Amino acid sequence: MSAILQVSNLVKRFGALTAVDDVSFSIREGSCFGLLGPNGAGKTTTIELMEGIKTPDSGRILYRGEALDRRFRNEAGIMFQSTALQEFITVREIMLQFSRFYPASYPIDELADRFSLHEFLNQDTRRLSGGQKQRLLLAISLINRPRVLFLDEPTTGLDPQSRRNLWKEVQQVREQGATILLTTHYMEEAYELCDEIAIMDHGRIIAQDAPDSLLAAHFDDVVVQLHAADIPRELGETEFQAVYRNDSAHIVTGDVNRTIAQLLQYDVPLDRLRIRARNLEDLFLELTGKELRA
Repeated sequence: MSAILQVSNLVKRFGALTAVDDVSFSIREGSCFGLLGPNGAGKTTTIELMEGIKTPDSGRILYRGEALDRRFRNEAGIMFQSTALQEFITVREIMLQFSRFYPASYPIDELADRFSLHEFLNQDTRRLSGGQKQRLLLAISLINRPRVLFLDEPTTGLDPQSRRNLWKEVQQVREQGATILLTTHYMEEAYELCDEIAIMDHGRIIAQDAPDSLLAAHFDDVVVQLHAADIPRELGETEFQAVYRNDSAHIVTGDVNRTIAQLLQYDVPLDRLRIRARNLEDLFLELTGKELRA
């Protein structure tokens, strides 16, 4: 597939801070591209530059080979990280308001059916729950039948059921031919939805590929996970280099049989043992570090 969006040598500074530092990548038409990174990595600034909301200091962004123009604005849908809906109007009224911004749009009742909004169409936007608001915001981002859809942390704050329902909607959007650019802090979400991911840190892209290809390139081991109460901390840390998180002890090993034999040698109970493959969260921490970011 050809690239629908191309980012070349993008730079954005805020005073002495270089938020986006010579970033380049392209997004294939019809794909879902994930932009990941810790807080302050430059993800939101990058996506705002691509949406045309901010102006880069240097570099260029092309949509179908051309600079961002009226065609791009008519064909792009955006679901912001945080959106304040106008108050004292109904769901139907706010959908109608957004539909009038574009030369062509979905019928409101069609979107209401698709996102289970009919029950709330005549309800004041102030009375929506978090999940209802997210469904409405996704519906609004699709109201112009976009060819490219920007989703900036769309499931933040949602419960697991609401999050997975929104994943289904995003997958349906992609199946209908739209290209998606997603930013998220949920590694499972990125793995589930994205064909390709780029990990940013300190304004630069530090890794980029399909999720499984990135995992294969960085890891040739697995994680043996035990309940923390089953293996004394001193034994786990000294003999197995275990990392303790909450109630679990995680042992990284390239030889599972040898590790299990050693655990049995020390009479460690295996009733609650679990073996898992490395995942995107492991990769994220490996590449960006474990310290908290403001």
